[in-house]
Amino acid sequence: MKKFILVVLLVAGGAYYSYPMWKGFVPQKVLSKVDEFTSKVDGVASKVFKKESQVEKKSNFKIVGSKASSGDSVLGRAFSNRTSDIQVGGSGRVVKILSDDRQGSKHQRFILKLGSGQTLLVAHNIDLAPRINSLRVGDAVDFYGEYEWNSKGGVVHWTHHDPPGGSSHKGGWLKHKGRTYK
Repeated sequence: MKKFILVVLLVAGGAYYSYPMWKGFVPQKVLSKVDEFTSKVDGVASKVFKKESQVEKKSNFKIVGSKASSGDSVLGRAFSNRTSDIQVGGSGRVVKILSDDRQGSKHQRFILKLGSGQTLLVAHNIDLAPRINSLRVGDAVDFYGEYEWNSKGGVVHWTHHDPPGGSSHKGGWLKHKGRTYK
């Protein structure tokens, strides 16, 4: 679609900017159609490019392996397909702060609501990464970690660095109020 619009703009633009040379050779009726066509193309192109820039500003980018896609679609697909063990990134708002999980490694736990409405439990290992002490309901949190499916929306864990002598797992992180916790 972008290539098509670009070709139309180039052709229309070339026709528009060179048509003063045509005045003696091309009937006025045709020239007025060129003007009408180029103004329509300009209007469509500006709408398309405006919408694309709005989408870029509003989108959260999710990362799976080395591919990035916009919105909450990756997490939505992972939930729908019951997929686990994938690296994801995104952002959401804290809707509930849970008590720490103290069995085995300690984890700070809270629930995020994504822009899509999907909820996601974050289990942040506080034996390996700092706790987010200032976390409150309503706060925005960016995340990168490993997704595990469950019936309530899923869990993101491994939101910390890969510890020395570990399994060479890709490290994750949380971002809250400008600070990165990993």
